Amino acid sequence: MTSIVMRSWDGLLAVLRWTSMAVLMFMMVSIGYDAIMRYAFAAPTSWSLEINSFLLVYLAVVGAAEAQRADAHIRITYFKDKLPVTVRATINLLTGLLGAVFCFVLVWRGGIMAMQAFEFGERVSSSLGTPMVYPYGLLPVGFAALGLQFLIDAVAAGHRLIHPGAHADEETSANG
Repeated sequence: MTSIVMRSWDGLLAVLRWTSMAVLMFMMVSIGYDAIMRYAFAAPTSWSLEINSFLLVYLAVVGAAEAQRADAHIRITYFKDKLPVTVRATINLLTGLLGAVFCFVLVWRGGIMAMQAFEFGERVSSSLGTPMVYPYGLLPVGFAALGLQFLIDAVAAGHRLIHPGAHADEETSANG
């Protein structure tokens, strides 16, 4: 059961990773197009800045879950690595739980913000007039993914705390 859930989670993150790559490619092309139109033909696009600003939010919030999964966030672990395994597992458990709580508060508040934007028909005051429900809706999606990854990390840390000998090979490779 757990392996099915984790494979599904990995599959969802793979989809988000591929959509992030597609978004990044689109941003690269559209910003390049806008720069050429602006400086070569003095005819900038009216949509590029707005769309790419929202897509940058997408990359930030959706990419955070993948970075957490890959343990790729920047941190200084010099002192933490010197601590006993149980203390490190406790720190990781608390970090995972606090991160999940923080993310789920952002999901809740971001959801309220998106629903209000939908309810009141909020739009960006630009020529494109993008409905704000779309960029606001990215926040709950991205932070839900990040919060779930924090929970997965907390469960793994709790397992290491309960069964410290079962993960001894991971600890030596992390410190070596």
